[in-house]
Amino acid sequence: MAKKRVGKFPKAFRQMAVDRLNQCENIVVLAKELGISRRLLYTWREQLEPRESHGPPANSREATLRKEVSHLKRVLAEKVLEVDFFTGALHTVKARRQRNGTAGAQASTPTSGT
Repeated sequence: MAKKRVGKFPKAFRQMAVDRLNQCENIVVLAKELGISRRLLYTWREQLEPRESHGPPANSREATLRKEVSHLKRVLAEKVLEVDFFTGALHTVKARRQRNGTAGAQASTPTSGT
């Protein structure tokens, strides 16, 4: 019968590491400082904290950055839609000009006399 593997790090150390992980801005630096892998920090957090508390605290830098990324993704999606619309409109105008054979011809509306 095999022995159950006991973790290399005591529970108090793991809890301290998870607490620091939740307050940390740079997880890579924290992992190097503690001498463990970044993945191990996340594993310990999974083991030590309830599932619903895995998100960053409401006032943390990570939460702020997540909100900003979400906002930027929405803005980017809107801009992509605008570009698609104007690209389609440009192709339509170009196709009309080619059909009419009036490329470089006078504009269809007169210029204002002001």
